[in-house]
Amino acid sequence: MSPRHSLSSEEKEKGLAHDSTDVVHFPLEGSTDAAIASRYGRFGPIVERIFASGVEARGVERVPEDERSTKNQYNNFLMWCSVNCVLTTIPIGVLAQEYYTLTLPHAIATIFCFGALGALTVAFISTLGPQTGLRTMIITRYSSGYVGGTIYSILNLLTQLGFSVTAVILGGQTLASINPGTLPLVVGIIIVALCSLVPCFIGYEMVHIYERYAWMVMIIVMLFLWGLGGKAGFDINAQKPLEDHGRALSADILSFGGIVFGSFSGWAPVAADYNCRLPVNTSSMKVFLLTFFGLFIPICFVEILGAALMTISDPAYADVIAAGDTGALLAQVLSPWKGGGKFVLVLLAFSVVANNIPNTYSAGLAVQALGRPFAMVPRFVWVFLAFVTYTVAGVAGREHFSAILSNFLSILSYWTAFFIVIVAEEHFIFRRKNGPLGGYNLEDYDTPSRLPVGVAGVLAGCFGVAGAVVGMSQVWYTGPLGKDAGASGYGADLGFELSAAFAAFMFPPLRWLEIRLTGR
Repeated sequence: MSPRHSLSSEEKEKGLAHDSTDVVHFPLEGSTDAAIASRYGRFGPIVERIFASGVEARGVERVPEDERSTKNQYNNFLMWCSVNCVLTTIPIGVLAQEYYTLTLPHAIATIFCFGALGALTVAFISTLGPQTGLRTMIITRYSSGYVGGTIYSILNLLTQLGFSVTAVILGGQTLASINPGTLPLVVGIIIVALCSLVPCFIGYEMVHIYERYAWMVMIIVMLFLWGLGGKAGFDINAQKPLEDHGRALSADILSFGGIVFGSFSGWAPVAADYNCRLPVNTSSMKVFLLTFFGLFIPICFVEILGAALMTISDPAYADVIAAGDTGALLAQVLSPWKGGGKFVLVLLAFSVVANNIPNTYSAGLAVQALGRPFAMVPRFVWVFLAFVTYTVAGVAGREHFSAILSNFLSILSYWTAFFIVIVAEEHFIFRRKNGPLGGYNLEDYDTPSRLPVGVAGVLAGCFGVAGAVVGMSQVWYTGPLGKDAGASGYGADLGFELSAAFAAFMFPPLRWLEIRLTGR
């Protein structure tokens, strides 16, 4: 038995928790390294030595106020710059021409508009980290209960593994393209995956250290690509003869917009993971703005670069542009520099490590958030198993990168849309200071009997899925509304918009009823 956490007056004023003097048993008692290691019985001394070597002990346990620090308070900007100013962001812009035949001006406008919407969602979720001291998937339990949180954790795990697969494939492709025929693609994928594993295995502090500096080299590399591409000759009207018109053009913009939104909002399910150690009194506005611009600036900058490279008019680029092979396209852009260009390609290939680190780290947390038995296994074990999983998947799917990226990002945007809406409505309607629940009972994060039953959150999520189904437009299925929104023979992907709308409409009345009937 352990007493409930003693809440500061500042927390109470913020409405983050209710007063209570109850005694509650927690299965994840103790937050020190020694206490966590003691869970593992005879393996405890081995695990404790691993922790003593610098590997992070904490998994999904809440971070108490006295263990927080302002040390990484500006990393909300620098980290997201490093994570997104990378090779893996370029192919998203390439898809604007490769799949949707959009001209560069239309691609830029779509990236800005849908990108801003996606960045807003991640920035909001990020503010919940310091307020609660919890990881993102644990926060979902306060709107959707233990069962709903488990469902979100499964979806998040698949999301992070999907991101990781695309990252290691593209990094491997780029390494293999430096000297064609000398390095097998499979070997390139394994090398990139191994480099991604080390910081994630060590944990939170090492992740922040790496991401604090990784952007510095890559911003220079991206400027090199802009300069060399411009020298080869950008043609903003290159796609004009191929671009659709009327409703078909609208369908292309909406479908590409869904991919752009997914490239931003895909970080929402992990956004609080990287600032849950900031003090509770950290300015939410500061966290919001640093996260928003840390995402918006680098992603737009690099996605637009990808779209621009597809407009190069030099005949020497015709074959690689037609093939849609991003690695080969970049090799062609850097070819005037010969050996120097190959060195830059190496830097680009390994830049995906910065992108893959949060995927791998948060995948381990997502497994722990599945439930108590999973949380009892050390975080670093799940990180290692996630690494093995996405490396094998990357090797198996290495020849289908563009198809994987296009379909994955579109589907990703569907579930993140209703997840964000449900968490936001819970926070602003039901958990506000003077709302029905008055705040978060922060020490109840792993006590199912004190969390919401979750019926409202799960049902609202089901309605979100229904919205995605009727509005989606994929190669393998087009919903009735998605079909009607497009032109003849074309579907318009309205999946994430309708997913968010359906969930937003249904969650408040369902949650209100759940609170009336259960009191939680």
